[in-house]
Amino acid sequence: MMIQIPLTITTKGRGFYELNKEFSACIEKAGLTTGLCHVFLQHTSASLCICENADPLVQRDLEAFMSRLIPDGDSICQHIAEGPDDMPSHVRTMLTQSFLTLPVMNARLALGRWQSVYLWEHRLDGHKRNMVVTLYS
Repeated sequence: MMIQIPLTITTKGRGFYELNKEFSACIEKAGLTTGLCHVFLQHTSASLCICENADPLVQRDLEAFMSRLIPDGDSICQHIAEGPDDMPSHVRTMLTQSFLTLPVMNARLALGRWQSVYLWEHRLDGHKRNMVVTLYS
Protein backbone atom coordinates (compact mmCIF):
# COMPACT_ATOMS: atom_id res chain seq x y z
CA MET A 1 0.00 0.00 0.00
CA MET A 2 1.11 3.55 -0.72
CA ILE A 3 -0.78 6.74 0.04
CA GLN A 4 0.22 10.38 -0.44
CA ILE A 5 -1.12 13.17 1.74
CA PRO A 6 -0.44 16.86 1.12
CA LEU A 7 0.39 18.79 4.28
CA THR A 8 0.68 22.57 4.75
CA ILE A 9 2.26 24.21 7.79
CA THR A 10 2.03 27.96 8.41
CA THR A 11 5.10 29.38 10.12
CA LYS A 12 5.45 32.65 11.98
CA GLY A 13 9.03 33.17 10.85
CA ARG A 14 12.46 31.76 11.54
CA GLY A 15 12.52 28.88 13.99
CA PHE A 16 11.61 25.26 14.62
CA TYR A 17 8.07 23.88 14.26
CA GLU A 18 7.42 20.40 15.65
CA LEU A 19 5.55 18.12 13.23
CA ASN A 20 5.04 14.89 15.20
CA LYS A 21 1.30 15.46 15.66
CA GLU A 22 0.76 16.24 11.98
CA PHE A 23 2.63 13.11 10.86
CA SER A 24 0.80 10.99 13.45
CA ALA A 25 -2.49 12.21 11.96
CA CYS A 26 -1.30 11.21 8.48
CA ILE A 27 -0.32 7.74 9.74
CA GLU A 28 -3.72 7.34 11.41
CA LYS A 29 -5.56 8.55 8.29
CA ALA A 30 -3.70 5.97 6.19
CA GLY A 31 -4.32 3.19 8.72
CA LEU A 32 -0.61 2.34 8.64
CA THR A 33 0.75 0.16 11.44
CA THR A 34 4.16 -0.85 10.01
CA GLY A 35 6.07 0.80 7.18
CA LEU A 36 7.73 4.05 6.17
CA CYS A 37 6.76 7.68 6.29
CA HIS A 38 8.58 9.74 3.66
CA VAL A 39 8.23 13.53 3.83
CA PHE A 40 9.30 15.93 1.08
CA LEU A 41 9.32 19.69 1.67
CA GLN A 42 8.50 21.65 -1.51
CA HIS A 43 10.60 24.73 -0.68
CA THR A 44 14.18 26.00 -0.95
CA SER A 45 14.30 28.25 2.11
CA ALA A 46 13.19 25.87 4.87
CA SER A 47 14.24 22.37 5.84
CA LEU A 48 13.27 19.24 7.76
CA CYS A 49 15.24 17.79 10.63
CA ILE A 50 15.17 15.40 13.54
CA CYS A 51 16.26 17.26 16.64
CA GLU A 52 16.26 16.90 20.41
CA ASN A 53 12.88 17.81 21.88
CA ALA A 54 13.74 18.09 25.58
CA ASP A 55 15.90 21.20 25.81
CA PRO A 56 14.97 24.26 23.71
CA LEU A 57 18.56 25.47 24.06
CA VAL A 58 19.53 22.89 21.43
CA GLN A 59 17.37 24.66 18.85
CA ARG A 60 18.62 28.06 19.98
CA ASP A 61 22.22 26.89 19.62
CA LEU A 62 21.56 25.46 16.14
CA GLU A 63 20.05 28.77 15.09
CA ALA A 64 23.02 30.67 16.56
CA PHE A 65 25.43 28.38 14.68
CA MET A 66 23.65 28.96 11.36
CA SER A 67 23.52 32.72 11.98
CA ARG A 68 27.26 32.75 12.54
CA LEU A 69 27.93 30.54 9.51
CA ILE A 70 25.80 32.54 7.05
CA PRO A 71 24.50 35.77 8.61
CA ASP A 72 21.59 37.67 7.11
CA GLY A 73 22.80 40.55 4.96
CA ASP A 74 26.26 39.03 4.43
CA SER A 75 27.97 41.03 1.66
CA ILE A 76 29.03 37.79 -0.07
CA CYS A 77 25.37 37.22 -1.05
CA GLN A 78 24.19 38.81 -4.28
CA HIS A 79 20.79 37.07 -4.44
CA ILE A 80 18.75 39.36 -2.18
CA ALA A 81 15.57 39.67 -4.27
CA GLU A 82 13.37 39.00 -1.23
CA GLY A 83 15.53 40.67 1.41
CA PRO A 84 18.76 40.16 3.36
CA ASP A 85 17.66 36.70 4.58
CA ASP A 86 16.98 35.42 1.03
CA MET A 87 20.29 33.81 0.05
CA PRO A 88 21.25 32.84 3.63
CA SER A 89 17.96 30.88 3.79
CA HIS A 90 18.86 29.00 0.61
CA VAL A 91 22.33 28.19 1.98
CA ARG A 92 20.79 26.90 5.22
CA THR A 93 18.54 24.58 3.21
CA MET A 94 21.48 23.29 1.15
CA LEU A 95 23.35 22.44 4.37
CA THR A 96 20.39 20.61 5.89
CA GLN A 97 17.73 18.53 4.11
CA SER A 98 14.39 18.83 2.38
CA PHE A 99 13.19 15.26 2.93
CA LEU A 100 13.12 12.58 5.63
CA THR A 101 12.25 8.91 5.63
CA LEU A 102 11.06 7.66 9.01
CA PRO A 103 10.08 4.16 10.19
CA VAL A 104 6.55 3.50 11.40
CA MET A 105 6.09 0.86 14.11
CA ASN A 106 2.86 0.08 15.96
CA ALA A 107 1.08 2.91 14.08
CA ARG A 108 3.59 5.51 15.35
CA LEU A 109 6.77 7.15 14.18
CA ALA A 110 9.62 5.06 15.59
CA LEU A 111 11.48 8.04 17.04
CA GLY A 112 13.86 7.88 19.96
CA ARG A 113 12.89 9.18 23.39
CA TRP A 114 14.34 12.66 22.87
CA GLN A 115 13.62 13.01 19.14
CA SER A 116 11.02 15.05 17.30
CA VAL A 117 10.62 15.96 13.66
CA TYR A 118 10.76 19.67 12.89
CA LEU A 119 10.26 22.02 10.02
CA TRP A 120 13.08 24.55 10.32
CA GLU A 121 11.90 27.85 8.86
CA HIS A 122 14.89 29.82 7.62
CA ARG A 123 13.09 32.99 6.49
CA LEU A 124 12.50 35.84 8.93
CA ASP A 125 8.86 36.26 7.88
CA GLY A 126 6.20 33.58 8.14
CA HIS A 127 5.33 31.36 5.18
CA LYS A 128 2.99 28.56 4.20
CA ARG A 129 5.17 25.48 3.75
CA ASN A 130 3.90 22.60 1.63
CA MET A 131 4.95 18.99 2.07
CA VAL A 132 4.09 15.69 0.48
CA VAL A 133 3.80 12.86 2.99
CA THR A 134 4.10 9.43 1.36
CA LEU A 135 3.26 6.40 3.50
CA TYR A 136 4.31 2.89 2.53
CA SER A 137 3.43 -0.45 4.10
